[in-house]
Amino acid sequence: MDAMRRPGTTFDVKSGMFVVLVRPEHPENIGLVARNMKNTGFIHLRLVGVNDLDQKTFQTAIHSQDILKSAQIYSRLEEATADFCVVFAATAKRRKNFTVLSLEDAVERLYQYPKSTKIGLLFGNERTGLTSEELKHSNFRFVLPQSTEQPSYNLASAVLLTLYTISIRAPRTFLTTWQEKPLPRKKQEECIKMILHKLEKDGFLHKTNKSHVTEMIYDVFGRLSMTERDRRLLLALFSRGMSESKELER
Repeated sequence: MDAMRRPGTTFDVKSGMFVVLVRPEHPENIGLVARNMKNTGFIHLRLVGVNDLDQKTFQTAIHSQDILKSAQIYSRLEEATADFCVVFAATAKRRKNFTVLSLEDAVERLYQYPKSTKIGLLFGNERTGLTSEELKHSNFRFVLPQSTEQPSYNLASAVLLTLYTISIRAPRTFLTTWQEKPLPRKKQEECIKMILHKLEKDGFLHKTNKSHVTEMIYDVFGRLSMTERDRRLLLALFSRGMSESKELER
């Protein structure tokens, strides 16, 4: 169903968009990402698993050293995404338990949120990409278009293609939706963990299916972009549903 929209609202996507690099290996790539962000008008950079920025990083960040100087560094991805309302994660391959969108579909969805929504874009390690555990901290996963004969994009190229696509799709005035602003990712994940705990306590989750089902649940509820109203309803449903299930077993 198409969301109801309110005309004439400017959506400044760049001010609410954060690029997050997870465990980048090559300092030169971090500098190139900063340069690509500057070229496309994005300013917020977060780094996960990086101890410090060395000279090689600043050498490749031509005319964009200010982005590096203001970059926020985190030891854990969970902390880096805690205050985002929606998180989009780039992946080079299809994932068994996670739904994957095209880049175009991801950008289209991005523009459906209120203009005050804080949005994160995750990009993984150059060799391994994002792990399944790291993907749990995202609401949506997307792939970049490329020839099937080619390997995945270089990290800086992947970021540039993503930001460029977002930029050219952004009209000066966008019809933002009436959709309620999602909760911060930290609160979304707290709710998902509570649901998983209830499922495990009830015996639905067990040793043989726990990993598989857990990833699927993160995928399903991640795509919900959970609001406070959603959270209250889900917790009520799972609490009541499990209580009634136990009553029937007696």
